[in-house]
Amino acid sequence: MAAAKIKKGDSVVVLSGKDKGKTGTVAQVMPKDGKVVVEGVNVITRHRKPTQMNPQGGIDRAPAPMAISKVAVADPKDGKPTRVRFETKDGKKVRVAVKSGETIDG
Repeated sequence: MAAAKIKKGDSVVVLSGKDKGKTGTVAQVMPKDGKVVVEGVNVITRHRKPTQMNPQGGIDRAPAPMAISKVAVADPKDGKPTRVRFETKDGKKVRVAVKSGETIDG
């Protein structure tokens, strides 16, 4: 299995769709489904009826999963979207932003 280029906690930029250009932090990665959940992006609303468990009812808002191909890691230098490559530094495999050459982790 290939190493993950987008991980939980990464700052990402949305490349396409209704939230194009928005940035957020990755809350969850689902590699088998090829999806990612980004906080504050792709938020869906659910209109809930009042029940015994929730007597108030109301509107619930929650981020929905989106295709991992729709997001790119934000460059640590300027926050713009960048691709990721892997390099070995001091015997460790680290992720590096292609645009600036900055290390993303480690």
